Amino acid sequence: MTAHDSVSGQGLATTTSPGEARTTAPKWAYLLTAAGALVIIATYVAVLLTQPATLGQDLGNTTLWVMAGYLAGAALIAAGTLPLIPRSIFALMPIAIALNITVGQIVGTLTPIPLYLDSLGSVIIGVLAGPAAGALTGILGNVIWGVTINPTVIAFTAGAAFVGAAAGWAARLGAFRAPWWAVLAGAIAGIPGGALGAPVAAFVFGGGLGVGTGGIVATLQAAGLEMLNATTVQSLASDTADKAIIFLLAFLVLRALPKRIVRRYPLAMRSLAPARSRSGRPVGGA
Repeated sequence: MTAHDSVSGQGLATTTSPGEARTTAPKWAYLLTAAGALVIIATYVAVLLTQPATLGQDLGNTTLWVMAGYLAGAALIAAGTLPLIPRSIFALMPIAIALNITVGQIVGTLTPIPLYLDSLGSVIIGVLAGPAAGALTGILGNVIWGVTINPTVIAFTAGAAFVGAAAGWAARLGAFRAPWWAVLAGAIAGIPGGALGAPVAAFVFGGGLGVGTGGIVATLQAAGLEMLNATTVQSLASDTADKAIIFLLAFLVLRALPKRIVRRYPLAMRSLAPARSRSGRPVGGA
């Protein structure tokens, strides 16, 4: 096989290197992906500007238009990134979405733990197949969760998309080669993740939604902080710890998966390579 292979007639160019294949999508794919991201951002901003009091109470008109906005963005991202997302990952997405919903529903709403752990499936997909696949999993997971069980989570879809994408970016940088790098990457990803969720929680829902997170917000308010400040402090603290734990769990899951599955995804194989010191010796994580 040569170093550079082009796929004629399909608008795709594939460059292969040892252990990795890279595919360049046509320009329309990037335009669709950008359009989808803009639709999701616009929906998020619309939620903050309108602060709909009925969002999350039921599947009424307000919840439906928010859901439609995120679904439209997801559809555009899916169409745009289809040339870049491995087909085999679509078979794993339903499992990842179910993992997000099950763990998130139990930890985030039924326990006093001030965490969520509702992005584990998205992070795993992001590590396996890249940012686009991780973001798409986060979007679809939140929308399905909102339709079936808890409409309030739909408003946090932008943050869910970001975390899934961040996992893919972190994997490309080699963050999943060692456990401490995975923890650090997760903590860093939790900062913008918390910043995205805090205004929605404060303006739309009046503070933390979970048993544990709501208790922290109430405590901070009792200490004299205003609603937005209390929610921001809680979100940043909870999301930093939450994503650090999730990224570490994804690191462990990646190493527990059968090699026949991992070998399908060059990005995942890169994550399995050991981190090395300046002397060239492995320093952990293999």
